[in-house]
Amino acid sequence: MPFYVYRCEGCGRELEVFQSINDRPLLQCSECGGTLKRLIFPPTVIFKGTGFYCTENRKGSPPKEEESGGKDSDSR
Repeated sequence: MPFYVYRCEGCGRELEVFQSINDRPLLQCSECGGTLKRLIFPPTVIFKGTGFYCTENRKGSPPKEEESGGKDSDSR
């Protein structure tokens, strides 16, 4: 079951409510009796698998520094 966040239009109070998706939304603030509005938040997205981070190893040519073998490889 998801958490829903409501804000009272009368007093500005925000509350989090753990509700079923089938429950009716709350309409009245328990503190002041004002009208509650449910706030909308973007969903949480989790990327799994390879290719999502810049620190991962990628297929293809290595950077130019690695191609030359470093600065000590020419002196040997």
